[in-house]
Amino acid sequence: MEKISILGFGNPVREDDGVGIYVVQELQKRISAPNIEILDMGTSAFEVLFQLKGRDKIILIDAVINSGEEVGTLFKLPATEIEAHIQDDPLVFLHSLKWDQALNYAQRLFPNEDVLSKIEVYLVAIHSTRFDTQMTPQAKEAGDRLIDMIMKELTVIS
Repeated sequence: MEKISILGFGNPVREDDGVGIYVVQELQKRISAPNIEILDMGTSAFEVLFQLKGRDKIILIDAVINSGEEVGTLFKLPATEIEAHIQDDPLVFLHSLKWDQALNYAQRLFPNEDVLSKIEVYLVAIHSTRFDTQMTPQAKEAGDRLIDMIMKELTVIS
């Protein structure tokens, strides 16, 4: 049985930026399988490195701002597509590390594992990260669609 980790990122007090957290919280209510780990990663990213080792599949969920698309547009892409945008910045501090940068470090920490090939990234287009604990209806609806997509994908895997 495949070992799967689903990691949601975002800040639930920054309006639509909380969509990744919303998705994993809803998935935690629906999924109870010993091979599937569902984690609310908040805004931390360095911890993601340690969730990658020994997993057969990793699903990352986050918001993306300024994509040029309507709020609620869903994107699904392999981590190898993100790799081109990773910056190797020697001044990166652990507390300011983003998950896309963490992927670069993961390749270095686990050189014998092809970590990026195991990762799928789901992004939800958003336009606002203002201080607000409520998501816009469009972002919530996109989160609900994403939950359905992931549930269907996991049904196919199991």
